Amino acid sequence: MKKILTVGVVLVTLILLTYYMLQTSPLIAQIQCFRYFYESCTDAPEEKVEIEARLTETDLKTIEIFSRVDASMPKAHFIGKNQTTSASHSRATILNPKNSYCVGDNLTVQVQVYDFSSNQKEHGGDNLRARIYSPELKAGASGAIEDLNNGTYHIHFTLFWEGKVRVSILLMHSSEAVSALWRARKKGYEKLYWIGKFVNGTKDVQAECGFKLNSTEELCEYTHHCHGEVFYCLRPSRVPCNELKAMVARYRKHSYLSDSEKSLFDNSNNGVEIKPLFDAITVSSCNRTLKLSQEKCRTGMSSPFPSGFFLQNVWRPLFCKMSSYERAEELDPCVKGKQMYLMGDSTMRQWILLLPKLVPGLRFFDLHNGGEWHRNYLAVDTERNLRILWKKHGHPFVTMTFFPIPNDACLVDQINELIGNSYTAIVITLAHHFRPLPLEVFIRRVVRVRSAVERLLRRSPETKVIVKTENTMELHPDPETNSDFHGYVQYLVMKHVFEGLNVGLVDAWDMTVALATRNRHPPEHVIQNQLKMLLTYMC
Repeated sequence: MKKILTVGVVLVTLILLTYYMLQTSPLIAQIQCFRYFYESCTDAPEEKVEIEARLTETDLKTIEIFSRVDASMPKAHFIGKNQTTSASHSRATILNPKNSYCVGDNLTVQVQVYDFSSNQKEHGGDNLRARIYSPELKAGASGAIEDLNNGTYHIHFTLFWEGKVRVSILLMHSSEAVSALWRARKKGYEKLYWIGKFVNGTKDVQAECGFKLNSTEELCEYTHHCHGEVFYCLRPSRVPCNELKAMVARYRKHSYLSDSEKSLFDNSNNGVEIKPLFDAITVSSCNRTLKLSQEKCRTGMSSPFPSGFFLQNVWRPLFCKMSSYERAEELDPCVKGKQMYLMGDSTMRQWILLLPKLVPGLRFFDLHNGGEWHRNYLAVDTERNLRILWKKHGHPFVTMTFFPIPNDACLVDQINELIGNSYTAIVITLAHHFRPLPLEVFIRRVVRVRSAVERLLRRSPETKVIVKTENTMELHPDPETNSDFHGYVQYLVMKHVFEGLNVGLVDAWDMTVALATRNRHPPEHVIQNQLKMLLTYMC
């Protein structure tokens, strides 16, 4: 994550003062009070001393990361559409163009953004996405975007292959739209709620549930000790709170955007190409060989951005060498006797469903725990003594069918329960299910998961831990809950939190940007490459 303004002593003091006032609520609610860090909620000196003792390391880390993200966001105010960034009016040119290009050369594209009145913007903050690609070679790579904060962007590419190379630059959201989305995400929990199913003898009783309920009715309070969060349900009549057995998510028709701000999300200006003022460039070999790392991918390596590129639909990491695992003698030493725990969402469920194509012999074992997609999955290869289990990452989980609460084990608890050894690998992802909620929920969860991973690696340094990042998805009709802007912020947070830890990173965001998949569930050839990265880390 970019280095942004550090929280100073005065800032931290103000945060500490605020914490006390809402101590009985989770931190995600408390941040509402000190979100802008300008005012204290208490002036009592005796309370200041007590606050310092109450704040945990997780609290402080969550506040620190949130404040950095908040400081990095554009503060563009929406006046009217004519003053917002327009993809069709903006320009993309090659900076310092050359007569010829060779494999390994750098290419910098300059983007100057203009509004709908053809005036150049004087500030940055637009949400851009950039890549180079060659369809005939099934090749693609992400570009690194440098915001000069004056309406100009420099996008840096490396020319990894020879042939005709095209440049794609998308305006995902204008800076005004980004500002509106960020303000909306900070405001609360009204976009998403759950219906809880309580069992009363043979009869089911349903009640509304959520992280925050605007109701004067009596509530059932559920404290997630491993998440550090509090969750509520309206107390059903004559049914104990501990009879909550299942939940299902629901979106509420509620918006934190003004009517004028909603016009910013017209698809005619979101996810739209800024057409380059140049044609495809021809890249020659020039008798060069692209120098890629020959060191096998292993946990603990630092992953840059971009972290690799696709050529013939094969992912080629820049910082390490990924194996193909096309032969049994290459695969067997990496998987024999192993037990793998996949903990995440439906994008990681794709992994366990596709693994049998890479590991012939895997068979699914029926756990008899329901027929929905979010049930636990167990795959076993008896010949290789290989066992793979997929479980959802726990609440919050956004699904339109009821999922059982008894099976909703906390991710932190799942990691804490593992003894770990050289035959054990765990894979973690936290992503799309957090997008509709305030960012603090995601930050706090990732920070706690990192702490659990640190404990696991202390008691068993041989255990392999792999983190899969968020991936891009299709343009969603409700950007407040599912925009890729939210996903990109979570992607940066995830990389930042796990930086420096002995884990392997599967950069799903980079992969899906490089191939422009734009699907919540990427195609099979992308998943196959992610799995090969996983197996390389394990071997």
